Amino acid sequence: MQATIKSEATFTGVGLHTGRLVRMSVLPQPAHSGIRFQRRDLENVAPVAARHDLVPHSRLCTKLVGDHGFEVSTIEHIMAALAGCGIHNALVQVDGPELPILDGSAAPFVRGLLKAGIQRQAAMIQALEVLKEVRVEDGNAFAMLSPADGLEMDFTIDFEDAAIGHQRRVANLANGRFVRELCDSRTFCRRADVEMMHEAGLALGGTYDNAVVVDGSDVLSPGGFRHADEAVRHKMLDALGDLALAGAPILGRYTGMRAGHMLTNQLLRAAFDTPGALRRVDCTDAQAARLPGVGVKSADLAHVA
Repeated sequence: MQATIKSEATFTGVGLHTGRLVRMSVLPQPAHSGIRFQRRDLENVAPVAARHDLVPHSRLCTKLVGDHGFEVSTIEHIMAALAGCGIHNALVQVDGPELPILDGSAAPFVRGLLKAGIQRQAAMIQALEVLKEVRVEDGNAFAMLSPADGLEMDFTIDFEDAAIGHQRRVANLANGRFVRELCDSRTFCRRADVEMMHEAGLALGGTYDNAVVVDGSDVLSPGGFRHADEAVRHKMLDALGDLALAGAPILGRYTGMRAGHMLTNQLLRAAFDTPGALRRVDCTDAQAARLPGVGVKSADLAHVA
């Protein structure tokens, strides 16, 4: 069955790129509402649906753009948390143009959502079943969707910095695996990239507390990585959040090779534009049991940061 949250969940922190203090809330919504975003600081501007076709070209984060000057950036972590907790209907309200980065992972969002409680609703889950392979490429990077019984991920990254290097992880995201294995993995970057972003007026809210910064073989953030393969885990976290912009859970296998926000968005666009690639289905109990978030419980967070 579809789900929302039982009560409001509130989060406060700085935006990664703007550096501005921001407050956001996630509110319950009726069945079939989907996920929507609303800017509290913009008067008479309606909430905007979290849809892949409202995301402009962007490499550093996922931004949602609507009419009348509406935009909200860095939505990928809350989208991953909502998808990973099996929440299909919610309104995300924010009082600025960017969501708080918190610790750089989705764990604080997951913790807040589970504390608010998950409310099952009297409506069947609608999912998008992948019927045939769709692939997009950008140089030596690619992203692909192919048929599978549930949501599976196969992600590979390859960085010249020895602190990250070559990493690959494969996971079936059913039954709380996102919460247990991926949600606490933080965003990461190279020291040279930080300097470049600062010169461009970006990453103004970035600190060693909300991102893992590497320089060659050195990890500059205190405490180092939470997992030996935290970097590829975070890439999978981002991919789940970006895939959630399809507007429904995906029954299929996502394969990413050096993929990022932009390539995953292009993949969704290609999938929707390819006749016969996707089919919307009312999930049977067996299909629903293979989706992220089904059966998630607070105990799943017990061992993460």
